[in-house]
Amino acid sequence: MSAKASGGFGLNLPEYPWEAMAPYVEQAARHADGAVNLSIGTPVDPTPDFIQAALAAAADAPGYPTTHGTAALRQGIADWFSRRRSVPGLDPQDIMPTVGSKELVAWLPLLLGLGAGDVVVRPTVAYPTYDMGAVLAGATPVAADSLDELDEQTRSRVRLVWINSPGNPTGSVRDAESMAALVEQARSLGAVVASDECYAELGWGEWDTARGGAPVPSVLDPRVSGGSNDSLLAVYSMSKQSNLAGYRAAFVAGDGAIIANLVNSRKHAGMIVPAPVQAAMLAALSDDAHVAEQKDRYRARRELLVPALEAFGLKISSSEAGLYLWATAGEDTWTTVQRFAALGIVVGPGVIYGDAGAGYVRVALTGSDERVAAAARRLEAAAG
Repeated sequence: MSAKASGGFGLNLPEYPWEAMAPYVEQAARHADGAVNLSIGTPVDPTPDFIQAALAAAADAPGYPTTHGTAALRQGIADWFSRRRSVPGLDPQDIMPTVGSKELVAWLPLLLGLGAGDVVVRPTVAYPTYDMGAVLAGATPVAADSLDELDEQTRSRVRLVWINSPGNPTGSVRDAESMAALVEQARSLGAVVASDECYAELGWGEWDTARGGAPVPSVLDPRVSGGSNDSLLAVYSMSKQSNLAGYRAAFVAGDGAIIANLVNSRKHAGMIVPAPVQAAMLAALSDDAHVAEQKDRYRARRELLVPALEAFGLKISSSEAGLYLWATAGEDTWTTVQRFAALGIVVGPGVIYGDAGAGYVRVALTGSDERVAAAARRLEAAAG
């Protein structure tokens, strides 16, 4: 019997974790005032007009775009790194646009040549795609926030270490000192460090630059890198800062030799950011005002939700940056999810982010102003 006839084709990956939310989404939809979906962090605010205009102006694109990205875009990204991420002098050659950041997270272990016997380290509480990327390459994902947590046998097999700061779902931020220590350890093992930094513009409290805080550190910041980008990659998505999730606009930068290899591999695979999207990216990265405006929207929603969640009996942990509030009611995750669904509110279950997420829920700031206000009212009313 052929593999096709026997159902043998396919990667046999686990079910996409969000499928478990279906009954709670249905329950929330029955609320008289409609559902408030604060589970998945998809932007809901408009893409700025000037970015749409840049996309439209580049719409006459009959030829193939370049995998490496236009020289203008790569220079724009280098300028952005200097201006916004405290990374001066980045060589535009060491930058490449990607089709969103999720595809890079998923394919990086494979494109780095990892396979059986290799270990990919990801944060203890983390976005599931880090694990899936290792699985797709045939490598082994291991959850750890420090390489000191690993036994010697596992340490010797580490080939890729993921940093996610600000973190999804926890919103935790690693300072430059702790990142530098991890980089030093990883380099001593001959491992690559890839830092997923897509929430870096959304720091709160001590990391809120609009309120006098410090910028969230990048792995390419000289305080972290030691002045060399060897074995380092910084990954950034424009979905959050510019409401470009639908454009699939992101980029990776860092070690020149690794970037050159990624460009070559992606040429073979046809993984290319469309030319109009590259033009829109350049326009967005050249303007900081719209980023500040969007952050103000998220800050206002956050300031509504924090006291409402606390009134409902939740304790907020970490949540120092990003689009989410990471909270626990001290009970089973699904019990909390159900209590929110009974109020017509959909939140993310912490258990899909690893065993350490048990008991937690993730509450996104990505509802509209009206829907976030409705959620806050419901939570405060339920609290009495």
